[in-house]
Amino acid sequence: MDVPKPRMLYLARRDVAAVGGDNCLLYVDALRSALITHAEGNTVQPLKPYLRVGKGHIADRIIAMPAHVGDPGVSGLKWIGSKHDNPLSGRERASALIVLNDPATNYPVAVMEGSLVSAWRTAAVTCLAARHLAREGFTDVALIGCGVIGRTQVTALLQQFPHIHTVHAYDLRRQAAGELAETLGQRVRVRVADSAEDAVRSGDVVVPCTVTDEPYISLSWLKPGTFLSNVSIMDVHKDVFLGADKVVVDDWDQCNREKKIINQLVEEGSFSRQRLHAELGEVLAGTRPGRESDDEIILLNPMGMAVEDIACAAEVYERAKSRGVGTWLDLY
Repeated sequence: MDVPKPRMLYLARRDVAAVGGDNCLLYVDALRSALITHAEGNTVQPLKPYLRVGKGHIADRIIAMPAHVGDPGVSGLKWIGSKHDNPLSGRERASALIVLNDPATNYPVAVMEGSLVSAWRTAAVTCLAARHLAREGFTDVALIGCGVIGRTQVTALLQQFPHIHTVHAYDLRRQAAGELAETLGQRVRVRVADSAEDAVRSGDVVVPCTVTDEPYISLSWLKPGTFLSNVSIMDVHKDVFLGADKVVVDDWDQCNREKKIINQLVEEGSFSRQRLHAELGEVLAGTRPGRESDDEIILLNPMGMAVEDIACAAEVYERAKSRGVGTWLDLY
C-alpha cells in the first residue's frame, strides 16, 4: 500500500496576507463560530505555559498555546515570543509561528507566520465584543498604545464600525501617536491626547494596547456607557473590575492565573466565577445578555485563547490551499 508522502504547507506573512489575513472579515467570521463552540464545551484547550528566563519585563516571555477546535476539526499550536524592547532595535515586539495538525493522523499539515494572525484575531475579538457590549452608534474610540497591536485594533474597528468619527490616541512616545494620525488621517479624525487619562475620558470604546505591568486606568476615568476592551490585561485598576456593571472574559480559567488582576482579586476574595457576568462565547451564542442599557460600564478582559488562533489559522490554511498560495515542504 502506497502511503502519501507527508507534506506541510508553509505560509510566510505575505502568504497569510494574500488570502485575507490582513483584514478583519476573515477573523470575525472564524472567531464567532470558534467562541460559540468553546462556550458549548466542544474545544480542547490546555492552560498555556509561559516560558520566562530570568526576572525580566512582564512582556518578556514565550508562550505555547495548544488547542483543538471542532469535530473532527483541527488541532494546532501557536508558539509566540515577545521582548518588550524589541522595537528599540527595529523589530516588532512579538513574533510567532502557528503549526496545524490533522486530527486524523496528528501529522503537521501547515506552518505559518503567526504574529499577523495573532494581531488580527485580537482585534477581531474586540470587534465581536463591541457589537454586543458597546453602546449602539458609539463614535469615539480611545487607544492607549499605538504600536502594531493598537494600530490593528483601530483599523479593525474602523472596518467594522464606519460610524466612528474620532480616535483619541495616546502613546508614551508622542511620535507613535502622531504617526497613527498620519496613517489614518484620511479615514477618521485622530486626536493626539496629552495623557492616557485624557484619551480614556473621551472614549465610548477604550482599548489599551501597552506592555505595562502597572495598572493606571481607574473607574473614575470611565464615563457612563463605556465599553473597555482590556487587550493588554494589566492596564486596568482593581476598582474597574469591582465597579463595572458587567465583567466579561474570553475564558475564565485562562484569565484567573499568572497573577493578572482577576487572579489577584480572586486570591483576595473580592472576585469569583460567580461574580463574572459571562464568557464572551456565551454572549455571542445568546445564552447570556450583552449590553442592556446605555449607561452600563462593561469591561472585557480578553486574555487570548489558542482556540481563537487555531480557528483563524485553519481558515487561512484552507484559503491558501484552494488558491494555490504558499510553499509545500516535505516532512521527510
